[in-house]
Amino acid sequence: MSANPTPLEIPRSLLEEVYRAARETFPFECCGWLVGGKGGPSVSVVRKCINAQVAGAHPTTPERGAETAYVFSGADLMDLNRSLDTEEPARIIYHSHPNGQAYLSETDRGVAASPWGDGPAYPVQQLVVGIDAHRVVEAALFDWSDEENGFVEIARFEGAEV
Repeated sequence: MSANPTPLEIPRSLLEEVYRAARETFPFECCGWLVGGKGGPSVSVVRKCINAQVAGAHPTTPERGAETAYVFSGADLMDLNRSLDTEEPARIIYHSHPNGQAYLSETDRGVAASPWGDGPAYPVQQLVVGIDAHRVVEAALFDWSDEENGFVEIARFEGAEV
Protein backbone atom coordinates (compact mmCIF):
# COMPACT_ATOMS: atom_id res chain seq x y z
CA MET A 1 0.00 0.00 0.00
CA SER A 2 1.14 3.56 -0.35
CA ALA A 3 1.38 6.77 1.60
CA ASN A 4 -1.41 8.23 -0.55
CA PRO A 5 -3.81 5.40 -1.42
CA THR A 6 -5.87 5.83 -4.58
CA PRO A 7 -9.53 4.79 -4.41
CA LEU A 8 -10.63 2.08 -6.80
CA GLU A 9 -13.41 3.18 -9.12
CA ILE A 10 -16.78 1.71 -8.14
CA PRO A 11 -19.40 2.07 -10.88
CA ARG A 12 -22.64 3.50 -9.48
CA SER A 13 -24.54 0.37 -10.58
CA LEU A 14 -22.27 -1.80 -8.41
CA LEU A 15 -22.50 0.61 -5.50
CA GLU A 16 -26.30 0.42 -5.73
CA GLU A 17 -26.08 -3.40 -5.81
CA VAL A 18 -24.15 -3.25 -2.53
CA TYR A 19 -26.76 -0.82 -1.18
CA ARG A 20 -29.53 -3.30 -2.07
CA ALA A 21 -27.61 -6.07 -0.28
CA ALA A 22 -27.48 -3.84 2.80
CA ARG A 23 -31.25 -3.28 2.56
CA GLU A 24 -31.93 -7.02 2.16
CA THR A 25 -30.05 -7.87 5.36
CA PHE A 26 -31.14 -4.85 7.44
CA PRO A 27 -31.20 -4.68 10.49
CA PHE A 28 -28.22 -7.06 10.27
CA GLU A 29 -24.88 -6.13 8.71
CA CYS A 30 -24.29 -7.35 5.18
CA CYS A 31 -20.87 -8.36 3.88
CA GLY A 32 -19.07 -9.38 0.73
CA TRP A 33 -16.46 -8.15 -1.68
CA LEU A 34 -16.03 -6.44 -5.03
CA VAL A 35 -13.95 -8.12 -7.72
CA GLY A 36 -11.77 -6.40 -10.29
CA GLY A 37 -8.87 -7.07 -12.61
CA LYS A 38 -5.54 -7.53 -10.84
CA GLY A 39 -3.82 -4.14 -10.75
CA GLY A 40 -6.69 -2.43 -12.60
CA PRO A 41 -8.28 0.88 -11.57
CA SER A 42 -11.83 -0.37 -10.95
CA VAL A 43 -14.11 -3.18 -9.80
CA SER A 44 -16.65 -5.01 -11.92
CA VAL A 45 -18.50 -7.66 -9.88
CA VAL A 46 -20.25 -7.80 -6.49
CA ARG A 47 -19.81 -11.04 -4.54
CA LYS A 48 -22.34 -11.24 -1.66
CA CYS A 49 -21.43 -13.31 1.39
CA ILE A 50 -23.19 -14.83 4.37
CA ASN A 51 -22.83 -12.94 7.65
CA ALA A 52 -21.90 -15.86 9.91
CA GLN A 53 -22.15 -13.57 12.94
CA VAL A 54 -25.78 -14.67 13.17
CA ALA A 55 -24.22 -17.80 14.76
CA GLY A 56 -21.74 -15.80 16.89
CA ALA A 57 -18.71 -16.67 14.75
CA HIS A 58 -16.79 -13.35 15.07
CA PRO A 59 -13.14 -13.99 16.00
CA THR A 60 -12.77 -11.02 18.36
CA THR A 61 -16.29 -10.11 19.48
CA PRO A 62 -18.45 -13.28 19.43
CA GLU A 63 -20.85 -11.76 21.96
CA ARG A 64 -22.00 -9.10 19.48
CA GLY A 65 -25.02 -9.76 17.32
CA ALA A 66 -25.25 -9.53 13.54
CA GLU A 67 -26.77 -6.05 14.04
CA THR A 68 -23.32 -4.77 15.09
CA ALA A 69 -20.80 -7.22 13.62
CA TYR A 70 -20.08 -9.32 10.57
CA VAL A 71 -17.82 -12.25 9.77
CA PHE A 72 -17.56 -14.23 6.55
CA SER A 73 -18.63 -17.86 6.60
CA GLY A 74 -15.79 -20.38 6.33
CA ALA A 75 -16.67 -21.15 2.69
CA ASP A 76 -16.78 -17.44 1.80
CA LEU A 77 -13.43 -16.84 3.50
CA MET A 78 -11.87 -19.70 1.52
CA ASP A 79 -13.29 -18.24 -1.71
CA LEU A 80 -11.89 -14.80 -0.82
CA ASN A 81 -8.44 -16.27 -0.20
CA ARG A 82 -8.54 -18.29 -3.44
CA SER A 83 -9.58 -15.21 -5.42
CA LEU A 84 -6.39 -13.39 -4.44
CA ASP A 85 -4.34 -15.75 -6.64
CA THR A 86 -6.45 -15.15 -9.75
CA GLU A 87 -6.55 -12.48 -12.45
CA GLU A 88 -9.92 -11.28 -11.00
CA PRO A 89 -9.27 -11.04 -7.25
CA ALA A 90 -11.25 -9.48 -4.44
CA ARG A 91 -10.28 -5.78 -4.48
CA ILE A 92 -12.70 -4.30 -1.91
CA ILE A 93 -14.31 -5.95 1.12
CA TYR A 94 -17.64 -4.35 2.03
CA HIS A 95 -20.00 -4.42 4.98
CA SER A 96 -22.84 -2.28 6.30
CA HIS A 97 -23.52 -0.42 9.52
CA PRO A 98 -27.27 -0.45 10.32
CA ASN A 99 -26.82 2.67 12.49
CA GLY A 100 -26.68 4.82 9.34
CA GLN A 101 -23.00 5.75 9.67
CA ALA A 102 -20.15 4.88 7.31
CA TYR A 103 -16.97 4.59 9.38
CA LEU A 104 -14.34 1.93 10.00
CA SER A 105 -14.83 1.02 13.67
CA GLU A 106 -12.01 -0.05 15.97
CA THR A 107 -13.23 -3.66 15.64
CA ASP A 108 -13.35 -3.31 11.84
CA ARG A 109 -9.81 -1.89 11.85
CA GLY A 110 -8.54 -4.68 14.09
CA VAL A 111 -10.00 -7.44 11.94
CA ALA A 112 -8.85 -5.80 8.68
CA ALA A 113 -5.27 -5.39 9.94
CA SER A 114 -2.65 -8.10 10.01
CA PRO A 115 -2.46 -9.82 13.40
CA TRP A 116 1.32 -9.25 13.26
CA GLY A 117 0.88 -5.48 13.07
CA ASP A 118 2.58 -5.15 9.68
CA GLY A 119 -0.21 -3.82 7.47
CA PRO A 120 -3.60 -4.95 6.20
CA ALA A 121 -4.71 -8.57 6.55
CA TYR A 122 -5.71 -8.62 2.85
CA PRO A 123 -4.56 -6.48 -0.12
CA VAL A 124 -7.99 -4.89 -0.45
CA GLN A 125 -9.76 -1.63 0.26
CA GLN A 126 -12.64 -1.52 2.76
CA LEU A 127 -16.10 -0.13 1.90
CA VAL A 128 -18.55 0.64 4.70
CA VAL A 129 -22.22 1.41 3.95
CA GLY A 130 -24.24 3.40 6.49
CA ILE A 131 -27.90 2.34 6.28
CA ASP A 132 -30.89 3.03 8.51
CA ALA A 133 -34.53 2.00 8.47
CA HIS A 134 -35.33 4.53 5.73
CA ARG A 135 -32.39 4.77 3.33
CA VAL A 136 -28.71 4.23 2.67
CA VAL A 137 -27.31 7.37 4.25
CA GLU A 138 -23.73 7.22 2.95
CA ALA A 139 -20.78 4.98 2.15
CA ALA A 140 -17.05 5.44 2.68
CA LEU A 141 -13.99 3.71 1.26
CA PHE A 142 -10.84 3.08 3.29
CA ASP A 143 -7.36 1.83 2.47
CA TRP A 144 -4.15 1.14 4.33
CA SER A 145 -1.67 4.01 4.52
CA ASP A 146 1.93 3.13 5.33
CA GLU A 147 2.47 6.76 6.31
CA GLU A 148 -0.36 6.61 8.87
CA ASN A 149 0.32 2.95 9.73
CA GLY A 150 -3.41 2.37 9.57
CA PHE A 151 -6.54 2.69 7.51
CA VAL A 152 -7.54 6.11 6.16
CA GLU A 153 -10.68 7.28 4.40
CA ILE A 154 -10.01 7.74 0.70
CA ALA A 155 -13.50 8.31 -0.78
CA ARG A 156 -17.07 9.05 0.30
CA PHE A 157 -20.26 8.25 -1.63
CA GLU A 158 -23.81 9.55 -1.57
CA GLY A 159 -26.45 7.20 -0.28
CA ALA A 160 -29.67 6.21 -2.00
CA GLU A 161 -33.33 5.53 -1.38
CA VAL A 162 -33.35 1.72 -1.26
